[in-house]
Amino acid sequence: MPEALILGGAGFIGLHLARDLLEDGWRVTLVDDLSRARVDPELEDVVTAGAQLVQGDLTRCDTFGRLPVTADRVYHLAAVVGVRNVERDPYRVVRVNTLTTLNVLEWLPPKSRLFFASTSEVYAGGVTVGGVSIPTPERVPLTIPDIAEPRFAYAASKLLGEAAVVHGARARGLEAVIGRFHNVYGPRMGASHVVPELSLRALDREDPFTVYGSDQTRAFCYVSDAVYAMRLLMESATASGEVVHIGNDADETRIADLVDLILGLADHRPTIETAQAPSGSVERRCPDVRRLRELTGFEARVPLAKGVEQTFNWYRDRWRPERYGI
Repeated sequence: MPEALILGGAGFIGLHLARDLLEDGWRVTLVDDLSRARVDPELEDVVTAGAQLVQGDLTRCDTFGRLPVTADRVYHLAAVVGVRNVERDPYRVVRVNTLTTLNVLEWLPPKSRLFFASTSEVYAGGVTVGGVSIPTPERVPLTIPDIAEPRFAYAASKLLGEAAVVHGARARGLEAVIGRFHNVYGPRMGASHVVPELSLRALDREDPFTVYGSDQTRAFCYVSDAVYAMRLLMESATASGEVVHIGNDADETRIADLVDLILGLADHRPTIETAQAPSGSVERRCPDVRRLRELTGFEARVPLAKGVEQTFNWYRDRWRPERYGI
């Protein structure tokens, strides 16, 4: 039976990945400090289905003594994420994300196959200041416009993580692929991301309904497609050493149109009020995923309307802050 180790496995993408691997007959170990997640009903379901959960702090070297060194695939998704968390304690973001990645690289045996989760935020500053094309390919300048600005701590930590994985894998004989996620969404992702936040506000019948950055565009990627891309990359004989964008370039949409879709699902027709987008938010984001297609044959399978409906229905039927406080 093949074995997978998911670091940050109790989080949003990690748990969807774990469920997918278990359904395909993998033995799965999840590692998480549960600082944002908790043992909620869906995590309980995955553990009941056979996943092992190890609660541990990956910034501490002694945690790694409790982890299997025999895993065929290691997915490193552990990180402090979320704009509010980043702005609240940017040093924690840099410390946790950096130490965790360095510890993983030092611990893995040679020839291990590693997936490192990065983000479109590493180049978002370049979009803001200009000079980065959209849809955006992998080989563009990675820019931090202001290193003193708290919200850029996450991007800086992931930029350093990419460098560590590229050079650390080469030095230690690891097979590593870096995947930059672009606006991944879906059930159980917390309440502070745009799709669930809009869904919950619509379900609360907010009126007037404030829309921030209504003319901005995003290319949203449903979580099962992101998981599909990750798994394809980990099985690709030619993906090792690559940085690859993960997203859905077929579904770029205006935030205003996303709002219309969600309000329709909620059967809610409030007065719309527009407001400026949060500071530092880019006007447009869309990945060029040609490299992903070349390496794996990937094509997104969940269109925006279907993915948003599935996400909306989950939040309508299952979301309770006291149960899913992530």
